[in-house]
Amino acid sequence: ASIAIGFAFQDIFENFLAGVLIIWRFPFNDGDFIEVPSVGVEGKVEETQIRMTLIRDTSGELVLVPNATIYKNVVRVLTDRDTRRITVMCGIAYGEDIAEGRRVMTEAVKSCPSVRTDKPVQIFANAFGSSSIDFEVTWWTGPTPVERRESRDEVIEAVKSALDSAGIEIPYPYRTLVFSRNEPDIIDAVRGRGSEGEG
Repeated sequence: ASIAIGFAFQDIFENFLAGVLIIWRFPFNDGDFIEVPSVGVEGKVEETQIRMTLIRDTSGELVLVPNATIYKNVVRVLTDRDTRRITVMCGIAYGEDIAEGRRVMTEAVKSCPSVRTDKPVQIFANAFGSSSIDFEVTWWTGPTPVERRESRDEVIEAVKSALDSAGIEIPYPYRTLVFSRNEPDIIDAVRGRGSEGEG
């Protein structure tokens, strides 16, 4: 009977002790946004109880997470500081001037109200893409999920508008189709479709 009761209450005791440790150490506070990747939860901490932590998911649902899950797994505290860094990728055509593209993007990002002026805006050429020179566009904004989404939207719109105004191309992927003369069936099929379209 003692063994059965011990197994039955094992999870309860484990969550109780984990709750005591979380409340005692204060790794996060009520009102903080946290992410628990092991259970796929991201949201605002509403209350930390002895047995479980109540998290209001960013989609609106209330999620009850056992304290042992939080204590034993990786937890990201998103609002531990008042700023968060965001990086998006942006490509310009190979025929454009890289330095000018960097300058235009930098000014566009700095012009956005959601971008923190006390942190650097960083624009780095990152890679030779399939149809563009790809840049990392990095800036700092507020820490909450909605602040990050709003800032990302604002910056992407500003960069696109600035590049368009400067006449700098953001290219579409290019595809080149080459038909071998040794494949007459393919050539005949393409010609057949072309003649059908003309008819």
